[in-house]
Amino acid sequence: MLIYFGRDGGVPGWRVFWVPQDAVRGGVRRAILADWADLAVREDEAGVRAGDPIFLSPDHRVDPLLSQYGQSKRFREYTTETRRNYATDICLFLTFLSGRGRVWTAATERDVEDYEHWRRFAEGNPHRVGGSKWDRELAAFASLYRWAVINHYVRRSPLAMKQVVGREGAVLTVPAARAKDARPSNVHWLTPRTWRRWIEVGLRGHSRDGAPEPGWVGRLEDRNVAFVRLLVTSGLRRAEGGSLLTFEVPVRQVDGARYYRGKVAAEVTRSKKPRTFYVAADAVGEIEAYVESSRAWVVRQAQKKGRYDRLRGRRVVTEVTRGRKPMVRWRDETGVTGERALDDLTARERMRLFAEGPRGLEPLWLWLNEQGLPFQVHSWEGVFTAANRRCERVLTPPNRMGFDPHQVFAPYATPHSARHSFALFMLVVLNTFMDLKYGLSPEERRDFRQLYGDPWFMVQCLLGHASRETTVDRYLAPVADLQLRSMLAGATEAAGPTAAPMPELDVVFARIARESEGIQDLDDRMWTAGGGIA
Repeated sequence: MLIYFGRDGGVPGWRVFWVPQDAVRGGVRRAILADWADLAVREDEAGVRAGDPIFLSPDHRVDPLLSQYGQSKRFREYTTETRRNYATDICLFLTFLSGRGRVWTAATERDVEDYEHWRRFAEGNPHRVGGSKWDRELAAFASLYRWAVINHYVRRSPLAMKQVVGREGAVLTVPAARAKDARPSNVHWLTPRTWRRWIEVGLRGHSRDGAPEPGWVGRLEDRNVAFVRLLVTSGLRRAEGGSLLTFEVPVRQVDGARYYRGKVAAEVTRSKKPRTFYVAADAVGEIEAYVESSRAWVVRQAQKKGRYDRLRGRRVVTEVTRGRKPMVRWRDETGVTGERALDDLTARERMRLFAEGPRGLEPLWLWLNEQGLPFQVHSWEGVFTAANRRCERVLTPPNRMGFDPHQVFAPYATPHSARHSFALFMLVVLNTFMDLKYGLSPEERRDFRQLYGDPWFMVQCLLGHASRETTVDRYLAPVADLQLRSMLAGATEAAGPTAAPMPELDVVFARIARESEGIQDLDDRMWTAGGGIA
C-alpha cells in the first residue's frame, strides 16, 4: 500500500539543509552557536564545506552515508542548481521509502517502480509530475546509487539501466525507466507588453486599473525590477545574472545607445565559457538606480552594525587587472594576499568579495538582501513566485478564479522564461532591422516559418546552447556577434535612443502570439473588454 507523503500531511518527511557561506550567515548562526567556538575547526576536520547538503531523517538523525555522498567529488562538481534539485528529489524518495519502513541502501527495483507509479500515475497523488520531471529524479537517484555501488555501500543499484547513443555519438548508460512522454524543453515566452504588465502588477504593486495600490510596500522593489529587466533584455540565465559583481554591469554612455555590451564570466555559465551579452539601456538605468538607492541604504545599515567586519572568509579586493584574462587580487581577513582569474571565480567565491568604501567594507556582489548580505541565486525563485501569485490575485476576476483553464487573465513568468522571451524579441527585432536596412517588401519575404525557423531551434542558436555543432560554435557565433553589433548600431543611428523594449513592435508580437503556441500576450485594453491572455 502506498502512503501519501506530500506537502499536506502524511508521513513525516526527510529534509535537506545546506552548509551556509560565512558571508551569508549574518549574526543569527553566531548567536545560536555561541558555545561552539570551535565549530569551524570541527567542520574542517570533517571535510565539511559551504554548499554541502545535510540530509535529516524524520526522527532527526543525520545519515552519515548521505553526508559522504554530499561531500563526494561527483556531487560537488554539479552546478549549484543541480545539487539543489538532486538533493530535493532524493529527499522525496527517502520519504517514500520511510513510509515502507525501508532504508535507501535496501531499496529494490520494485520500490522504484512503485515510486514512479505514485509520482506519475496514481490518482490518489494530488501532485503528480510529468515525464521531464521524472527523468530528472531518475538522474538524481542514478547519481546516488552509482556512487554507492562504486564505494561498496550497496551491492547493486535498484535502478535498471540501459545503453543509448547520445547526440554526440557517444554510448551513454541511462535509467531504463526514463519517461517516453518527456518534453525535451519547456519553452515559455511572454511578449514585451506582457512583461511590462507582469512587472507593474507583480513587482511594483499596481492594481488592475494600472494605478499603485494604496499601502503597497514593496520589499526591495527596485532591486527586483532591475533584476527582471536585466534578464528580459539580456537573455542571461538566472545564475549568470544573479552572480554579477558591481563592476561587471555595463556603464551607460552619453551616446544614447539602446543596448550596452557586457561579459559574463565563464565559471557562472552552464558551458563554462565566457560570453558577451547585450542589455537594454533602460535596464542598466534600473540597476544604477537600485545601486544608488536601496542597495546603498542596506549596505550602510550593515556597516553601522559591523556586519561585514565580522564575516569569516571575506576577501577585500585590491585590484582587478585589465587585458584578455582579468585577474582579481585580494587581501583576506588575516592579511594574506591572493589572486584568481575573474573567469574562474565561482558564485560562492564571488559572495566573499568586498571593496573598501568611504564608510567601510562594501560587498561587490550586486544583488543584496535586506541585511546587506548577498542575495543567493536560488532565492530569486521566491521573488518570481510571489509576483505570479500577486498577478493571479489582482488580475483574475473573483468569479473566474481557478475555474476556467482555457481563459487566463494573469501572466505567469519564471527566470528562464525571461531568457526565452529575449530570444523571441531579438529574433523579431533583428529581422525587422534587416527589412529596414535592405528595404525588403512583404512580397520578397519567404514563408513565415521558413524565414524565422522553429522558435526553439532559434533559441538554441541565439543563446549558444550546448547542443550546437562544432561549426556553429567556432564560426557562426563570432559572425552573429559582428552582425548583432552592426544592427544595433544601425538601429540607434536610424531611430535614435528609443527606450527598449520598443513598444512600436507590440503589434508584431501580438500577431506572432496568435499564430504560435506557448506565447503569452496581454493587451492593456483587455481590462475594459474583459478578455484574457492570448
